[in-house]
Parts: sequence; structure tokens; C-alpha cells
Amino acid sequence: MTTTSETVEITSRREGLFSLINKASAWLSALGLGWLTPLLRIAAGDNPRAQLGELRDTLLVPLIGIGLFVSAWAILAPQVQTSLGAVPGPAEVWEQGTLLWQDHLDEREKADRFYTMLADRNAQLIADGQPDRVRDVAYTGKPTYIDQIFTSLKTVGLGFLIGSLIAVPLGIASGLSRTINGALNPLIQIFKPVSPLAWLPIVTMIVSAVVVDSGEWLPKALIISAVTVTLCSLWPTLINTALGVASIDKDLINVGKVLQLSTLTTITKLVLPSALPLIFTGLRLSLGVGWMVLIAAEMLAQNPGLGKFVWDEFQNGSSQSLAKIMFAVLTIGVIGFLLDRVMFTLQTAFTFSSNR
Repeated sequence: MTTTSETVEITSRREGLFSLINKASAWLSALGLGWLTPLLRIAAGDNPRAQLGELRDTLLVPLIGIGLFVSAWAILAPQVQTSLGAVPGPAEVWEQGTLLWQDHLDEREKADRFYTMLADRNAQLIADGQPDRVRDVAYTGKPTYIDQIFTSLKTVGLGFLIGSLIAVPLGIASGLSRTINGALNPLIQIFKPVSPLAWLPIVTMIVSAVVVDSGEWLPKALIISAVTVTLCSLWPTLINTALGVASIDKDLINVGKVLQLSTLTTITKLVLPSALPLIFTGLRLSLGVGWMVLIAAEMLAQNPGLGKFVWDEFQNGSSQSLAKIMFAVLTIGVIGFLLDRVMFTLQTAFTFSSNR
């Protein structure tokens, strides 16, 4: 028979466990794993019926939606004939995806063999007393699909970083000063709608004229794509930062004036903590815009990355090209989703108190 003290202890442990699950719930949702929360609650002894309903909404319904989409795709795709044959279904697209991965593994194996042979040759030259003939040669094989993905990620990361470093300070200044806001607002309204396809020729000519030798670590093509991403993606961050700063409680600014805080201290201690949620909203929007812009810029400028891969496959016109293009489209979508999850997780980390 359970005593009163044992009952109180069990209840206390259960409440502590539920409190821990509630704290973890925000992080799981940010990572796209919110469906784990009801399972954890059931395991902790919560009402199964209520949690099963939550599990249905967070996991089962999305899976049904994906299943219906894949089924419709598999049924309707063979009915559409193109110049390259029937539109590939899910199975054909998946097959091409596995072949692209295998191609990447084969290329890495070739690179490993090349460097092994090079190391053996250099070791032999040293042993023969000819160190002056030792050479360090880079492998020049074709970039694989995975290489193109990392190239695109590096480019969008650089463009997003540059855009954020420009947009956040300008947004803070615009939110704090009506004069600066009045000066920037016409420029924002003019340049915000400009397509990346219009920016790209201008950026290409300017970068080609200004950047003479950027080195292997930062190719000129990467700079062109990154600057194009910057010009098209900084506006959501600038606008949301200005809005977040302008909408903070004016009493906070008055407190800073009463305490005679410096401008830098006022911004870092009072303004930024209050404006962070909207700033991160702008950053998430900017990263999404930047990812979309990058693919278009890579296609038009033929710069390395996923956009160039899609264009090359379109130009190739083989029977597998359409399936590869569709696999690339899915890859672009999944990466875009993951980038948004990363930004949302950072937002949860830096504005945690507002999410509890």
C-alpha cells in the first residue's frame, strides 16, 4: 500500500518530469521534432488520448499529406510526355539520387587514389635524393553533386553574412532615428523589388573590374553570386530590424537617458534584447530569399553550384536529365527547410525567455 509521503514523492517526480518535457518542447519544435513531445508525455504517464490527438496533428497528418502527394505524383507523372520522355515518378527520381551519391563516392575514391599515388611518387623522389622534383598537385576531377551543394551553401552563407552585417546596423539606426528612416525608406522601396536577374549583370561587371585576383579560396564566381544574394536578401532583415527597434517601449529609451547610458550601451542592453524576435524573423526571411536568389543567379551566370547543375542537366537533354533536375529541386527544397530550422533554432536560443 502506497503511503502519503510516497504518493507526494511520485507526484513531485512526475511534475518535475513534465516540467523538463515542457522546456524541451520549444527546442524540439524549433528542430522540427515537435511530434516527439506527445510521445515523451505518454511515456511520463500523461493522458494517452489527449497526447495521441496531438501526435496525430503533428506527425500523422503531415505524413498523410506527403503520402498523398507522392501517390498523386506516381500516378500522374507517367501520363505527361515531354521531349525527354515521360515525367519521372518518385522511384525514378530516387534512383537518380542514389546514382548521384554513388558518383560522388566514386569521384572521392579517384581523388584518394590520386593523392596516394602522388604521396608515393614524392616519397620515392625524396628517397632518390631529388627533393627539388617533389610537387604538391591538387586533384582536378569534376565537381560532384555533393560538391555543388556545398558550393551553394558556402555562397549563400557568405552573401547572407554580408547582408546581415549591412542590414542590422542600418535597421537599428533607422528604427532609432526618424531622419535616417526617412532617408533610407525611398531606397528600400526602390531596390527591394529588383530581381536578381537584373542585379547579376551589374554585379558581374563591377566585380570583374574591381576584383583582379581573389585567389583559389574565394573564386570570383563565388563573389559574384554572394554579392547578388546580398543585394536581394538584406531587405527583410533591414525592414524587420527597423520595425522591431521602432516598436520597443519608449520608457526603455527614457530609462537609458535618465541613467545617462552611452549610445552603444543603450543599443546592446536595451534596444537589441527587445527587438531580437523581429530581427530574427527578418534574418529567417532573408536567408530564404537568399537561397532562392542564389539558384537563379547560378543558373544565369553559370557559376558553380546547384543552379548550374540544374542548367547543365537541362542542356544535356539525356533521358535521365529530367529525373536529376527533379531530384535537385527536392534537394533545394529540403536544404531551404533545414536552413530555416537552423535560424529558428537560433531564434529560440537567443530569445528563449520570450518563448517560455
